[in-house]
Amino acid sequence: MGKKIGIMGGTFNPVHYGHLLLAESAREVFELDKVLFMPSGDSYMKDASSILHGETRMQMLKLAIDGNPYFEISRIELDRTGPTYTCDTLAQLQQQNSEDTYYFIMGADSLLMLESWKDPEYVLRNCTIAAAVRGTGTAEKIEKIAGHLIYEYQADIRILPARYIDISSSDIRENIKNGASIRYMLPEKVIAYIQENGLYASC
Repeated sequence: MGKKIGIMGGTFNPVHYGHLLLAESAREVFELDKVLFMPSGDSYMKDASSILHGETRMQMLKLAIDGNPYFEISRIELDRTGPTYTCDTLAQLQQQNSEDTYYFIMGADSLLMLESWKDPEYVLRNCTIAAAVRGTGTAEKIEKIAGHLIYEYQADIRILPARYIDISSSDIRENIKNGASIRYMLPEKVIAYIQENGLYASC
């Protein structure tokens, strides 16, 4: 019998408490057997010049999820050459574990842009989308786009009423560059790693 696997993708540049809380909320609400944190390789949707090397981002992820038996890291996208596409990742996962059911965990911004991804039809028909409503004023937009995707692609979209934390990786990088505090924005082990290695100081 297959397992219910959550996929938490992103650059994680760096990982922070918003990522971790979203993953844990999805795991609990949808009774997932585990959540795969999947750092992106060559992200075609972001400026690569500001993204740290994949191994560095992975090391921060390892520190962040240490001690949680339900969280794991997948190297699928880091090890793939060329641009990173979610449709290719799903196809590879299904080839490796065809009995498992996949839940792609994302925030409201990603759901709104999903139709601009490569082969959105494949993504929407081969996994359940767990979309978080974050902040105020997003619920109506999420419900509207979810209704459209369900009708257009027969998608399985579940709304996740996540506990919202207004933290972004870009804010963390900006704070580090300006010498401002990043305490309570991400795990202490990750903060120590960033400081020890002088990361983001010149971003």
